This record gives sequence, structure tokens and C-alpha cells, in this order.
Amino acid sequence: MTFKRLSADYFVSPQVTPEDLREAAARGFKSVISNRPDGEEEGQPSAAEMRAMAEARGMEFFHLPVIPGAITEADGAAMAEALARLPGPVLAFCRSGARAEKLFEMARTEKPVPAGAKTYDVVIVGGGSAGIATAASLLKRRRDLSIAVIEPSAVHYYQPGWTMVGAGIFSAEFTRRSEKSVMPSGVEWIRQAASGFAPDENRVLLADGTAVTYRVLVACPGIKLDWDAIPGLAETLGQNGVTSNYRYDLAPYTNRLVKDLKGGRALFTQPPMPIKCAGAPQKSMYLSCSKWEKSGILQNIDVQFHTAGAVLFGVAAYVPALMEYVTRYNAHLNLESKLVAIDGLAKIATFEQKRGDTVTRVEEKFDMIHVVPPQVAPDFVHSSPLAAASGFIEVDEATLRHVRYPNVFGLGDACSASNAKTMAAVRKQAPVVAVNVLAALAGKPPVADYDGYGSCPLTVESGKVVLAEFGYGGKLLPSFPNWLIDGTRPSRLSWLLKDTILPPVYWHGMLKGREWMVAPHMIDA
Repeated sequence: MTFKRLSADYFVSPQVTPEDLREAAARGFKSVISNRPDGEEEGQPSAAEMRAMAEARGMEFFHLPVIPGAITEADGAAMAEALARLPGPVLAFCRSGARAEKLFEMARTEKPVPAGAKTYDVVIVGGGSAGIATAASLLKRRRDLSIAVIEPSAVHYYQPGWTMVGAGIFSAEFTRRSEKSVMPSGVEWIRQAASGFAPDENRVLLADGTAVTYRVLVACPGIKLDWDAIPGLAETLGQNGVTSNYRYDLAPYTNRLVKDLKGGRALFTQPPMPIKCAGAPQKSMYLSCSKWEKSGILQNIDVQFHTAGAVLFGVAAYVPALMEYVTRYNAHLNLESKLVAIDGLAKIATFEQKRGDTVTRVEEKFDMIHVVPPQVAPDFVHSSPLAAASGFIEVDEATLRHVRYPNVFGLGDACSASNAKTMAAVRKQAPVVAVNVLAALAGKPPVADYDGYGSCPLTVESGKVVLAEFGYGGKLLPSFPNWLIDGTRPSRLSWLLKDTILPPVYWHGMLKGREWMVAPHMIDA
């Protein structure tokens, strides 16, 4: 075959055959670039097959699949980075050679790349459960991907365990590991904070003023706990009987307050939705009451639950079992009661309570109060082009792809999908995003969808859990047959799941790309 020469070291060709590769090697070519998505036409060799043939002949191979008419600036940047790295001469091919020629033109006009900079196949913003699980699921399917994870923290937390820390069941240290220990092998960890998104340029902006370029972006930076939204709260946290299981350093203080309280008033609060793990505010109440009940002092404590919502729990099927425990613990349920201020020194909490069309302010004395702060999208997300009106990353609820930027995906607490914001939801979302990211890299539409699954193991007493599992619209999505676990009733087996099984599933399964019981549902299946 005749290879078309575009420069001293760059040649293009239509689809090459094994014979063409032998000829290229004999003519001294050092690298081969394929610009064809796999499966573009019947009988086309896959990228993996072409890689094996090229490498067997001593040539390096790079796969940069693009589709006609949809080549982006990021593709041009990726081509420029590849040409700067690969030894020449280079032979690039696609179906006719036109895309390989176009990418070369774009690469030549690409702005110079700063020393040490590169374009990644995938950039993941956020190294929490969503980011690490997605990176692991991607690498499970394609080890050759270049992936960067942007995460400033050196510590990774198993946050669902903090409720158990507050109850004295787990130690705080049990929920903490180094970020380095959970970062998948083969991922480049950029230990900085993201400061913004420039999706029209396929770049993530960093706090130090630099930027990272991507072909596909996965945005999962988590949710902002807005402690300052309640006047007086931030300055009294961790003292004066004010605590929250929503912070690693405060969960042990919750346990201490519960153990030390022998009588008086205990308040538990829940802010307006959305919040991460909507069942957690009442879990802390149930476990505290269970401890007081076993100590024989529950009757000495005035327990109040104040929720800004109009119902105890958003999925009606689980409310009867929960109300049995509200009654058993003689807890006073205050619906549509929102914490709006706190005076730690005076031990007074102020609530706005809605009764019909009337909103009144009510002050409640307390001896201890467990507070859950309002929660919003991170500032750099809220102010970015990726944001929906809510401030969260605007995604299609099924595919988790951004509604305006087809090479951007969002999952976890920061995305706009209406599912419950729980670790269990992330565990189901990550494989869906992984396969859809690979489709996007190959120039194809999403291939998998997400049903809104989320799980909330409601710890109603020490040793029993109401295992709430549901999807979009409150549809029940149980993982186990009813004869084994009836999720609408308290169960000791569900407690075993929460207490013993789920932590190792998180550390050794989810964060390692092991998709036990959460294989992605394929759209065409």
C-alpha cells in the first residue's frame, strides 16, 4: 500500500492490514496510530488486535478513536500529545485516512503543551467513593487508559460507618484510610483542588492556576456541608452538647454525649433535601434511644426529632416500621420543623415550624443536640457551565451523561439525578458510568443505564436494621428475596449486612472494581 506523506515523520493510510504492518515495519516506521472506533464496520480488526500485531513487529501503538464530523479540540490535543511522545516515523490510519489527516492538522495548530502536561483519556474530579470506584471499574475493562484523579485530600473515609461510630459500635479509625492506599494502580493522582470547569475547552481548572485536559470528564466532587448556613452552629460544634455524625472528628463526641446523658432533652435535626444519606439523621436518634433503653434511662429523656420534611421518610413502604420505633422510644416527631439558629452557650435551638400556611419560630432548650447541616453543590460546581438550576451537575438520569456536553459524566452526591445520595447508589452508578465513558472514548453513545437504585440501612436499634432499597420514584428494588430479608421490617440479618459485610465490600470490592451484584444494565439487553 502507498502511505500518504504529510511531513518528514508522519504518514496516513486507509485501514491497514497485517501485510501493511509488515511493510511499515520493514520501511522503518516506529509507531502506529489508529483513529477508528472499534466495530465501525464489519470485519474490521479491533484496536487490541492491531496493537498486538504492531507490537509484535517492534512498533508502538496508540488508539485515538474519533467519529467523522465529531472531532473535538480535545482530540486534537490528544493527537498533539501523542505525536510529541511517540517515536517517528508514525503511520496513522482510519477507514479512508481523512480523520488521520484532519487530526494531524489540528495537532500542528494546537497550542504548545507546557512541559510535563498531557491530555488524559479520562479525568476524574473527586477521589471519594464515586471517583475511586469509577476509576477501578474503568481499569478493570481497559488497563491502557490514561486516567487522572484530581483529589486534594490525603485521607479517604468510609462515611456510612460514622453513624456506627456515633453509637460506639465502630471506632473512628475503622472508617479511615490513606487516599494513596485506595488509589488504583495505574491512575495518576493530581493532589490538588479543582477550582472550575471549562467544558468547551475540555479542561478542568485547578486551584494553583493550572489546568488539566481530558477527552472524557467524570465529575464527582461530592457535596458541600454548609455548616455556616445555620447561625451559631459552626462555633459551637464539638462542645456545649452540640454534635454531628456528619463529621469524622465529631462522631466520637456523639457517642460520649449519649453515654454521659442520664436525663434531660435530646434533639435530633434533619435539614431540607437534598442531603447525603437521608436516613442518617434519624439513625442517630434510634441508636441513641436504643442505648438509653438498654441502660434503663430512656424514660428520663425527652427525645425530639425535627425534620424540615413533611414525612418521616420519603418512601412510604418503610414508614410503618419506623413509626413503631418512634412510638417505642416515645420520641416526639416534629415535621416541617427546620433548625435555623443555635446558641451553644445557652443551649437553645431555634426552629422555623410550618403549620398550614403559618410559619412560626420556636425555641427549644437542649442538653444534647445532633445536627445535620444543609447541603449544597460545591461552589466551583454551582458556578460552572456544568450546573443545573439546582447547582448540581446536570446529567441525564438514566445514562448519567451531561445533558449538554456528551463527553462529560457525573455521579455521586454532586450530580443532579433524583436518586438518594448514598454510597449504595454510587456503587451502582460507577459501573454504568465506566462503560458509558468507554463508549464515549470510542465515539459511541451511552450503552448502559441506571435505575436510581439507592439503599439506606436504617439502624432502628442495636442489632436490627430496616433495609430500605429503592429507585427512581420510590420503586422498591430489594436485593434479596422477601423470605430472606423483608426490607420493610427490622431484621438482624440486615444488621449483619451493615455491621460486618458492607465495610469489606466497600474497601475490597467497590474500590477495587469488583462489581458484586451491581453489574451495569445494558440498554440493548
